[in-house]
Amino acid sequence: MSRIDYSVWDHIEVSDDEDDTHPNIDTPSLFRWRHQARMDRMEEYQQKGQDMEKALGESRRKLTDAQKKTRELAASATDDAKADLSKAQTEEKKLKKEERELEKKLEEHKREEKKMPWNVDTLSKEGFSKSVVNPKPDPSEETEEEKEQKHKTFVEKYEKEIKHFGMMHRWDDSQKYLSDRTHLVCEETANYLVIMCIDLEAEEKHALMEQVAHQTIVMQFILELAKSLKVDPRGCFRQFFDKIKTADQQYQDAFNDELESFKVRVRGRAKIRIEKALKEYEEEERQKRLGPGGLDPVEVYETLPEEMQKCFDDKDIQMLQEAISKMDPTEAKVHMKRCIESGLWVPNSRTDDGEDKEEDGVYEELKPEDKKEKEDKKEKEEEEEEEKKKKKE
Repeated sequence: MSRIDYSVWDHIEVSDDEDDTHPNIDTPSLFRWRHQARMDRMEEYQQKGQDMEKALGESRRKLTDAQKKTRELAASATDDAKADLSKAQTEEKKLKKEERELEKKLEEHKREEKKMPWNVDTLSKEGFSKSVVNPKPDPSEETEEEKEQKHKTFVEKYEKEIKHFGMMHRWDDSQKYLSDRTHLVCEETANYLVIMCIDLEAEEKHALMEQVAHQTIVMQFILELAKSLKVDPRGCFRQFFDKIKTADQQYQDAFNDELESFKVRVRGRAKIRIEKALKEYEEEERQKRLGPGGLDPVEVYETLPEEMQKCFDDKDIQMLQEAISKMDPTEAKVHMKRCIESGLWVPNSRTDDGEDKEEDGVYEELKPEDKKEKEDKKEKEEEEEEEKKKKKE
């Protein structure tokens, strides 16, 4: 079983727990003087250690400079450099020796410090001192729904005024306009101007977008200034205009950089919105095109062989029948089935038995025998037409 080492308690110096007192001196005062004398000794000892550390740091800095100089001289090939190299090396050795001596003295000082008796001021140290109080939730904090409703109400009431402010471009005009309408100096105005910029860019009104973007950054800078000063934005917007009109180049550059970055972000958002609208429009048109079988006629057309595509381009049924007669029957059936389901081909069924026989009716029309029958019928009609003309003559 391990034993506890109590030897660390053998050297404890406590001023108010000593038997060595003087009958003619007030004991509390004696203890207080002794305590003050011990504090002075401790402070002096600590100061001595700090001086040693400072001297060691300075010695190391000098040694680094000397080593750098030695390397530079060693790399140089001039006669002067060779003469100075010996001096530099001697200085370097001297500084190394000084560094070792200072390190030795500092180590010895630290060892002596550990051997010093403990006292009431060194028995313990404060680890940390921190009090944390959970803040009471702010009952006035708005929910997302409340913020959205507030923004909607504000825009409905002041939309015309916000748009007018967005079209301004002179500092004085903007300041006077806001002075007469301080209710516009708020986050709702800035948010509306951002949306307005994206709308204008999407409509390809680039010059107007850049103008409104300028006013948007004006409002955002006012809001940021109010946040940094921790005041209501309506109470500091004049400070912004005074500052921007007499601003140094650095502040003006910061404003212009933010403006250009904002324009880039607006163009990106507008591009995304346009692409999304195009995709929605294309999907809507595609849904309108879908045939009775749920297939897109454009997609089906693109999968057809070139000969069949030409038939649909020319709207030539006879050519289509000839093209299908040359194809493999299974492949032809697949293509025609897809054409029917996409609405690209509407069959003229000869049966009245419903949808089940509709597809068969299509392929009956495309049989070679039916082609010959149609040709004979056409020739017969032409002959009858000629006979009628002769009779009229």
